[in-house]
Amino acid sequence: MLTYPLLHPEILAALAGAGHGSQVLIADGNYPLSTRSHPAARRVFLNLAPGMLTVTTVLGVVCGAIPVEAAHVMVPDTGSDPAIFAEFRSLLPGQELQRLDRFAFYDAARSPDLALAIATGEQRVYANILLTIGVVPPHTP
Repeated sequence: MLTYPLLHPEILAALAGAGHGSQVLIADGNYPLSTRSHPAARRVFLNLAPGMLTVTTVLGVVCGAIPVEAAHVMVPDTGSDPAIFAEFRSLLPGQELQRLDRFAFYDAARSPDLALAIATGEQRVYANILLTIGVVPPHTP
């Protein structure tokens, strides 16, 4: 039994096999995960029902397991910030959200660096986030 919040075996395995520069996609319920993520990435479907689970719930748990070096978000054509971006910022303090238009985001999610793609039941639009895993500093006793 693990003693921290991330318990999902497939997500744990994907993160354990990832390294510095690997990426993690956490996608909303509208994201075309099967066609807009790299085929070699492990795909995990947590979209049991609309609203279950949310992107921010998954993001909070995943951020407890990995160092985040960068975070990319999909922005609407209007260039405005969806309300969920404020929640992303609160879960990623000190991390600037890198903005990509929809098709640039799709291209980024098809990168061979994508190690893990997670589908959620998030109903808010433009609630997709692509994390780049950072470096774990050496442990000093």
